[in-house]
Amino acid sequence: MSRRRMLKIFVFAAFFGTNVFQVAGQSLQGQRTILFGAAYYDEYAPTDRLDEDVRMMKVTGINVVRIAESTWGTLEPKRGVFDFSHVDRVLDAMDKAGVNVIVGTPTYAIPTWLAREHPDVLVITPKGPAEYGRRQNMDITNPNFRDAAQEVIVALIDHVKNHKSVIGYQLDNETKAYDTSGPNVQAAFVKSLRERFPNLAAMNKEFGLDYWSNRVNDWADFPSVNGTINASLAAAFAEFQRGLVTEYLAWQAKLVREHARAGQFVTQNFDLDWRGYSYGIQPAVDHFAAARTLDMAGIDIYHPTQDHLTGTEIAFGGDLARSMRSGQNYLLIETEAQGFPEWTPYPGQLRLQAFSHLASGANMVGYWHWGTTANAIETYWRGLLSQDFKPNPTYEEAGSIGKDLARLGPQLVNMRKRNRIAIYFSNRALTAFDSFKFGWTSKTTYNDVLRPYYDALYRMNAEVDFVDPSTTDLSAYKLIVVPALYAASDAEIERLNAFAKAGGHLLYTFKSGFSDENVKARSTTQPGMIAEAAGVQYNQFTIPEGVTLESEAYHVGAGENAARWWMELLTPTTGTVLARYHHPVWGKYAAIVRNNYGKGEVTYVGFMPSDAMIEKILEDSVKRANLWGPQQALHFPTIMRSGMLADGHAVHYVMNYSAAPASVTYAFQSGKNLLSGEAVSQNGTITLPAWGVAVIEEGG
Repeated sequence: MSRRRMLKIFVFAAFFGTNVFQVAGQSLQGQRTILFGAAYYDEYAPTDRLDEDVRMMKVTGINVVRIAESTWGTLEPKRGVFDFSHVDRVLDAMDKAGVNVIVGTPTYAIPTWLAREHPDVLVITPKGPAEYGRRQNMDITNPNFRDAAQEVIVALIDHVKNHKSVIGYQLDNETKAYDTSGPNVQAAFVKSLRERFPNLAAMNKEFGLDYWSNRVNDWADFPSVNGTINASLAAAFAEFQRGLVTEYLAWQAKLVREHARAGQFVTQNFDLDWRGYSYGIQPAVDHFAAARTLDMAGIDIYHPTQDHLTGTEIAFGGDLARSMRSGQNYLLIETEAQGFPEWTPYPGQLRLQAFSHLASGANMVGYWHWGTTANAIETYWRGLLSQDFKPNPTYEEAGSIGKDLARLGPQLVNMRKRNRIAIYFSNRALTAFDSFKFGWTSKTTYNDVLRPYYDALYRMNAEVDFVDPSTTDLSAYKLIVVPALYAASDAEIERLNAFAKAGGHLLYTFKSGFSDENVKARSTTQPGMIAEAAGVQYNQFTIPEGVTLESEAYHVGAGENAARWWMELLTPTTGTVLARYHHPVWGKYAAIVRNNYGKGEVTYVGFMPSDAMIEKILEDSVKRANLWGPQQALHFPTIMRSGMLADGHAVHYVMNYSAAPASVTYAFQSGKNLLSGEAVSQNGTITLPAWGVAVIEEGG
């Protein structure tokens, strides 16, 4: 098919008065107001209610909808036969109403005719070929899938691009490789290994394939990796699969840009590790690499609510999304309105959640979805409206959010952050760690180690960015926390150690530096290349049973003073012992060691502490990095998150994650609560209702 020129510079443009973007030297920071909306599917509606839906949206203050990404089979009922009637109806209505539209490419749920005509498009996983039915059941590398996907993408973009309401495009949906591992993918993986290891013997040695006769003596003998017991090979394949996602999204992004109208953006709604809700780093996607193919990152964040609402997942997902593109504002493309039955929000919670997303740097709050479906698997995953499509308390509370954003959106959009604390994560370390966990029967994963460290910083209102191995410049930070960096290259560790040597504060946890980037255990005294910087060494470890801590530095209650999951038997070299194990056998070993290193210092934690102990350790680290400030006078359930507005004024979001009212001392410069209009004086008191929020602009 013919190709148009690829846009090399992407800037937002307002061709129409209703558009929320503008041409400016600000490039992607040219957004004029906060986007507030929902996914909308005219195709799912039980009756023709488009006009009524638009009327209700306008009442609610919705200024954007996302359409089309779920309904390929309706949009293209036969190969090459397109029916844009639903899309046209919605776009015509939104054009008229002044509501912006993000159009999704519909490629994550394939139509029945494609599965019939080309059954090879169904993904082959380690469990065998997929059957038709569920979404995301295709092989994203399959040529027949790519051909069909290209045809529908081009037809859709060409059809919709000139509607004045269309401001951008979402690529696919929560994209992953879906465990694709059929013969074609195995062959491509072997090809990538041959390019990486021209010498087959070198690969065998690096991956340790002599073990159990896994050695490959001829490339033609290379077996499927689906049954491998070799973590090095499995990790290399997982990295290859993540690369497939990056390539696929880059392919779609290029295709969309070639057909889109100038000024329309490209995004993607990444998701997170899933525990019944959004939890941690996504194992199947290299978010930082994939986000570089976009104009801005998007994310989907779902979380517990009612008595379990803490805001932690909101902050975690937002901090990660903002970090994907070096601090750029992001779009929250999906979050819950009513959601699962157990997520029906208490009064005030929907409002608190929305402003919590903005407090992390979101430039959009989008609900999945507007109206709840009457059929299929997500019948009980409810949107703003239930199946009766009538107003309800959640819808009405959304209206209060919409009214505030209509007034304050131009002021709150494009908030910037300058955090001095970072959490260093690694997809490679995640895969490697999860290959071994804490023993044969352990179910504890990398995210179970990372999240408690993030959560502790969140509770003490110490805001963070995320960095990963692609982040070569760490100089913006004063404290970097490195959980379970199990697999890392020499260059990674040298970069981290150099950060400390230059004056930074570095905190490593156990199982860091143990293996190289190929999951080959370093055959030196552990923790390998970290040992000198941390002033500690060990060559034995065990699973703790009945082990507590002795520490003058960190005091917690008796129930919080135990080692859990893992313990390394540390011996200090140049480091100072901050905690020892209390145990009749292991008592001679150190548990936490801190070492002066160059102009900075390195702390090494050789076991998994309790959540309370982690918070004590991090409190000490934040203070030693001279980052303890007025925000730390507050503590969960009072959360404060801050930034700089586009007008140069500091802003502080103050949130009460509690069913009880809260009185908060405001320690920053005097300003105004933008939500209430009330003046707030420095060291004055802010009263927040249950699940309440205030937005204070300094000098406002």
